[in-house]
Order: sequence, then C-alpha cells, then structure tokens
Amino acid sequence: MFFVDTIEVAGLGNRSYLAGGRRTAVAVDPPRDIDRVLAAAARRGVRISHVVETHVHNDYVTGGLALARVTGAAYLVPAAARVAYPRVPVHDGDRCEVDTTAGLTLRALATPGHTPHHTSYALEENGTAVAVFTGGSLLIGTVGRPDLVEPRLTEELARAQHASAHRLAKELPDDTAVLPTHGFGSFCSSSQAQGESTTIGKEKTSNEALTRDVDGFVANLLAVLDDIPAYYAHMSPANAAGPAPVDLTPPAVADAEEIAARLAAGEWVVDLRNRVAFAEGHVAGAFNFEAEGQLATYLAWLIPWGKPVTLLAESPEQLAAAQRELVRVGIDRPAAAATGQPSNWARRGEALASFPRATFADLAKHHKDGVVVLDVRRDAERASGHVDGSVHIPVHTLHRRLHEVPQGQVWVHCAGGMRAAIAASLLDAAGRDVVAVDDGFDSAEKAGLPVRTH
Repeated sequence: MFFVDTIEVAGLGNRSYLAGGRRTAVAVDPPRDIDRVLAAAARRGVRISHVVETHVHNDYVTGGLALARVTGAAYLVPAAARVAYPRVPVHDGDRCEVDTTAGLTLRALATPGHTPHHTSYALEENGTAVAVFTGGSLLIGTVGRPDLVEPRLTEELARAQHASAHRLAKELPDDTAVLPTHGFGSFCSSSQAQGESTTIGKEKTSNEALTRDVDGFVANLLAVLDDIPAYYAHMSPANAAGPAPVDLTPPAVADAEEIAARLAAGEWVVDLRNRVAFAEGHVAGAFNFEAEGQLATYLAWLIPWGKPVTLLAESPEQLAAAQRELVRVGIDRPAAAATGQPSNWARRGEALASFPRATFADLAKHHKDGVVVLDVRRDAERASGHVDGSVHIPVHTLHRRLHEVPQGQVWVHCAGGMRAAIAASLLDAAGRDVVAVDDGFDSAEKAGLPVRTH
C-alpha cells in the first residue's frame, strides 16, 4: 500500500506532496517552510528518503535543499538545471526506490515546456504507475506557462509543453492520478485548475494540450498568457544558488515612534488587517495587504525588492502566518512588527486615516459627477469588459504610476475588492481622495454603469 499526502500552499496557489509506503517517503517540490513536510512525515511515521524537484521554480523559494540536509535525504534535481550545490542529477528514465517494502519506485520523465529541464516523476507500485507528479507540465485542465525562462524561447517551450503532455498521456495508464504543483492560483499556470483532482484519462478528454493540434494549442496558449509577477525574477536565481534556512522567530517590536520613523524614511509599513477594518482607520502612510488575501504574491510583486518592511497585525497569530507566507517568496525577515490596533500604532495626538468603501451601485449614482474611475485589474481582465471612461492602471504597476491618476476623487475597483483595497491604500498614502469599490465586477453592468469590451 502507498499513500500520497497533499500539502497545500494556498497563498501561492501551489501544492507539494509527500508520498510513500510503510517506512519511507519522497517529498516533491516542498515549500520553504519545511516544518509542514516534516510534520506530515511524522504523522505517517515515515522517514523522508528522497526530496525531488520537478524544476528550478520561478514562483517561490524552495525548501528542497534545506529539507534534504535536515533529513539526510537524497536531493534529486533535473541534471540540466544549473545549481550551485551538490545534488543527485536526474536524467530521463532514471529510477529510485522509495519504499521497497511497498514496491514503490519513482521514475523520471523528461517533460520540458514549463522550463527546458522540467522533469515529471511517475510513482510506480510494483511496476505500474499509480500517480505522476507533474510540477508545471500537465496541470488540471491546462499546462504550466512557457514564458517564464526567456522570451525568445516561449514558442519553442510551448511546443515542448504539447509534446510533453502527449508523452505522459501515451506512457501512463488512464487511471494514473495527475498531481501538479501549479494551477491552483499560481501565476506559473497558464490558466487555473479545472477542478481539484484528475487523471491521465480525464485530461485526454479535457486538456487542450491533448485535444488540439500543436499549432492551435500554441496559438491559444500564447494568447492567454498574463502578466508575470515582478518578484519571479528573484526566485529562480535564489533556488539555483541554494536558499538559506528560514527564521520564523517573531520580529523586533516597533512602537509608534519607530513606525513613524520608518514611514518618514520611505520604508514600507504594511497593515495586514482585513480591508474593512483598514478603511475604517489606519496609520497614515501604511499600505493594506490583507493577510487573508494573496499576501505573498501581491506584496512581493509590488514592493521594491529588498526594501525594509514593517508588519502591523491584529494578533501574534496573524503576524506569524504572514511571516510564513512571506519567506516562501524571499521576504525573509520583517524589519519590525507590531500587533494590536491602529490606535496603538499612531503617535499620541496623531489622527488615524480612513477612506470610504462603496459598491458599483454607489458608483453608478456618482458616475456623472466627474469622479475618476480607476480600474486596477490586469490587461486580460479589462479586455473582457470595463467601465466606459475608466482609467486603467494594473495594481502591480500603480505604485510607480500614481502621477498618471487624474485629479479628482478616485473610485478604484478590481474584480472583487482585494486589489482595490491595496490600490486605495496606495492612493490614500499619497494624499489622494479615494473611495474603494468593494464589490464584484459583475455587479457593474447590473448597477447601470456603461460596460464596454474590446
């Protein structure tokens, strides 16, 4: 008998896996906070004998090297990946025994496309594939992006994705479970997962990589590629160099005077509370990145790389969870932190800042009053429909383009409210009169606003 445990990394839209038998197990694409993987192994009562990477990751800092060192496991990395540390180089067709008592073997399958060296791993029980760890190759209803390595290689890698998907479909039984790393919100996926689980057989009937000819597949794939988070530029080099172990101990505590000093120095002070609480009252100059949202993705995307960040949280638990998320994308140590309420974070006699929240129905009542409507969604989202006359500045570029926002009261919206809250906090910190539209975009047309497509 074998088991496969899924370790969700929801904030980044990824999954890691622990798979094995009665005594030993393999960890696949582990997150940087390896204590979660160690805990999963402890619950199963197994030793981690192998740690494998499907590729050098572009969207997060791996915990693979640290996990292999802590456990003494063999660290398997595709042979063509250029890394600066000792590892077991994996070539196409290589096999390793995971648990001899359960007849479990891992077989490497070269599946270039997401990266040139990408490798999938088939988990075989007594010679028969029962699952395949596909990383950023074949995902649930889609495939991994081919444009993250080098723009000039994008079409070549897209064609390789098609061939790799067909290789998996040809060589593995239809009932083989497909277990990808990406596709659950990660920007490494060309689109989002179509369901929670799948098999090779299901993908044969639903995945465009397996139902379309290569030219049609490539044309469609290249047409839907979205913006690439800026922090991705730092992830692959960090993974190739060998990430350091993480330090999740609490940061130094900042009082109101220190918070004010850090703001005055141009550092980022990030309020992790939910957007409703932030709008009602916050330290002037702070930015709002909700702990419950895609904190790591959007904070790492927007913040100038290496800039000190101070975290403000409503509880030590919220702070600790945020730290854990941020180390996964290379924001290792907050400069300082504080917990509690904004009244404790502002200096004596210093008023808290606030701004109103609204719905699209509210915006419809003011649309003709000369207000500025700012759409902070991505290009692809806007192309499917936008409020006529609105200004478009995607949220991940707004901090560099605040000067482009026209004068007047700014009503800012996204698709659901989270990114609008980030944008509203940036505008508020810049001294602008802002209203955060906390509403789903599908309500815009229902509210009577003129919505156009292009």
